[in-house]
Order: sequence, then C-alpha cells, then structure tokens
Amino acid sequence: MSMTFEELGFAPGTVELLRQHGIRQATAVQERAIPTVRAGREVIVQAPTGTGKTLAFLLPIFEKIKHVPAAQ
Repeated sequence: MSMTFEELGFAPGTVELLRQHGIRQATAVQERAIPTVRAGREVIVQAPTGTGKTLAFLLPIFEKIKHVPAAQ
C-alpha cells in the first residue's frame, strides 16, 4: 500500500492542500524520490508520464519556501 504524505513528513497544511485536490496517497515514484530530495541529495527519475515525478520534486521545495512580506 502507498504511503501517505503525513508518513513522508509533510506539514499538515501541505497535506490538507493535497487532499483538497484529491491527492491522498503518494505514488511509488514519490515514495522513493521525496526522502532523497528532502535529504538534499540529487535525484534522477525516469518514469512514465502521470506518475507524479513533478510533485515529487516540487513538494519538498515548496515546504522550504518561507513567506516574504510584500514591500509597502
């Protein structure tokens, strides 16, 4: 069975946002790539279209981005 994004260590807000978009379980590609990306190591992934590669790379990056207030 697939891992949840909670099990992969994502923040509750990220998990809820994914759920709102119908994404509840990580794909096999995401399960394997996300821990490596989060560890700061380089990853090369080859998998068919639609398997979640882009999300596997972007989710760890999005969680590292901090909100910067707009200039006034």
